[in-house]
Amino acid sequence: MTLLTDTRQHQLEVDFCGLPFATPLVLLSGCVGFGEEYTRVSGFSNRDAGAVCLKGTTLEPRLGNPPHRLAETPMGMLNAIGLQNPGVDHVVSSILPALDFTETRFIANVSGSTVEEYAEVTRRFDDSPIDAIEINISCPNVKEGGVAFGNDPDMSARVVEACRRVTQKPLITKLSPNQTDIAENARRCIEAGSDAFAVINTLMGMAIDINTRKPVIGNNQGGLSGPAIKPIAVLKVHQVYQVCKSHGIPIIGQGGVTSAEDAIEFLVAGASTVGIGTALFYDPLICSKINDGLIAYLQRHGFQHISQLTGSLSLNPAPGACCTG
Repeated sequence: MTLLTDTRQHQLEVDFCGLPFATPLVLLSGCVGFGEEYTRVSGFSNRDAGAVCLKGTTLEPRLGNPPHRLAETPMGMLNAIGLQNPGVDHVVSSILPALDFTETRFIANVSGSTVEEYAEVTRRFDDSPIDAIEINISCPNVKEGGVAFGNDPDMSARVVEACRRVTQKPLITKLSPNQTDIAENARRCIEAGSDAFAVINTLMGMAIDINTRKPVIGNNQGGLSGPAIKPIAVLKVHQVYQVCKSHGIPIIGQGGVTSAEDAIEFLVAGASTVGIGTALFYDPLICSKINDGLIAYLQRHGFQHISQLTGSLSLNPAPGACCTG
């Protein structure tokens, strides 16, 4: 692990919804368990990240989906874990007390099948030492035929509004790319009380075993993450930033980040912080390398602070209609 000097470290410090992050890197939900998963790896430290998003948590314990739950794809990975978790009461009473809050910030990830479940899980995290709460609105709404909350702006806003009523902690809405107009969804969520966004969640995909002619994933489909989705994620961050910038709403840009160059793309597109997920599976020490790369970029281009990169994108003039062929 590379230890940064005080001066270099200051260049990476970020204010996120009033919370000081030591670096703009955020370890993403589902990739680091409940904050302890990688601590057994020699050289790994949560201090290399500005924040850690804990695993998705529901009101009651869940066993998750049947196997297979993971499948490697070209430049990516499909997953359908199914929100396996011990339930919010166990997380609050037994897991949070074991975390070292002097190392980094910890963000709870709230999931649910109804608006009421989202609100109740959020309420229980509100009465805990957790620093912020992320709402995973990509879950299916059981009362609306299984349509994902995050794919409908009205349902997204209802979830945010319900959670907003029960907490004063920073509220981060995790936006799905599997929708028609992500910018409109962001606008509605801001009106409902969202303090920040995580952009994007995984794209839905499928892998098929051609010998059995069945899906590889036990749940038939799963969320695609990894470098394959990065261009989509960068565009979605840019689109959401157009809505957020006038409100001072920060974005965690995420989707396929494996290097400092990837992280810089997200920052330039409009993100204030950058999520690291799938890359951790093959390089648990990647955060220190990205931090070093960010510092080197700032020095090389004459920037004094990482925040100067956010939203610094200069679009090409007079773009025409987007088409192929």
